[in-house]
Amino acid sequence: MGYQGGFSSGPREMHKAICAECKKECEVPFKPKEDRPVYCKDCFSKRKDSGR
Repeated sequence: MGYQGGFSSGPREMHKAICAECKKECEVPFKPKEDRPVYCKDCFSKRKDSGR
């Protein structure tokens, strides 16, 4: 009993990253991997809206 499961309700750990498209520094809620591009919020939503 009392087990909520999933993620803790505390603040998410954010990690600094450089956007692969606009080259601005941003923060993401996951640890970026060297072999995968990371996008800031703006570039990510532009890519998602355009279907890549």
